[in-house]
Amino acid sequence: MLAGIRRGRGSGVRLKPGSQFPLILMSGMLSRVRAGLSAVFSTAPREIPPLPGSVPLHRSYILLNSPTPPSAFPSRYNTKLQRALQAQASNWGGIVNFAHTGYLSGSEDRTSITAFSAVGGSASFPNISLETVDDIARQLMFHSMRQPPPPTSLSGIQPPAYSIQHADELHLYVCTHGARDCRCGDMGGKVFQALEEELDRRRRAEPLGPAKGVFVGQVGHVGGHVYAANILVFPHGDWLGLVTPDDVPSVLDAILSTERRPLTATDPAISPRFWRGRMGLTKKEQISLHSQSETK
Repeated sequence: MLAGIRRGRGSGVRLKPGSQFPLILMSGMLSRVRAGLSAVFSTAPREIPPLPGSVPLHRSYILLNSPTPPSAFPSRYNTKLQRALQAQASNWGGIVNFAHTGYLSGSEDRTSITAFSAVGGSASFPNISLETVDDIARQLMFHSMRQPPPPTSLSGIQPPAYSIQHADELHLYVCTHGARDCRCGDMGGKVFQALEEELDRRRRAEPLGPAKGVFVGQVGHVGGHVYAANILVFPHGDWLGLVTPDDVPSVLDAILSTERRPLTATDPAISPRFWRGRMGLTKKEQISLHSQSETK
């Protein structure tokens, strides 16, 4: 018989006074309880906050082209270049993130930029580094206000002026930052693959059809992993959430039927069922626009 235990009358067990067995027993019981609770809470369905109005107010979205896909990023990922650019972009409502498209290369210290503005549309910068970040940040600010680039350089190293991208280009970015939240890695990865496959199918069926000029990329953490999969649609500026692979054909139909330009506060929401919000709009404006779009 185990030390500290003696058999009592009937089938019961009595513990000797001062025995350490109760502590061991309780410790084991608590461990099993904790494990059980963890399993329950990790698998139990969670209440998802409303989609409309969940996009932070911003005037521009700036993507540093990364040679590494976000699916391979650590949980918290940033670089000196990203931090330096974000410090300035915050002054005019810009968000700086990382994107991987598979056809643009770069490094942590020097890369290219794809930027989108609520009023200026799409623009690209072929080369940004810590040496040119101040000047390019200034150009990005002018782009966010739909003004010509500044004529003079701040650093003495004049970077190439930004180039306006083709108006008929459409960019779709899916958050696949799995290390930040497994839902983005799982559902985001599946939706990214489904988008590529569906677009490929449509291009083969109709080479000059609406799927022409559509680019799909992966993007780092956008906020709101509870809404995975998240899709950012540019130049429109709309964010979509809770998209599944089965939803991809209908979501694409809605996107491709919308004029390719920055959308305003009066343009209907793209695919209201999945709509989180729009670049350039406040939370209140997003909720109001969504309500109007649902009634149309």
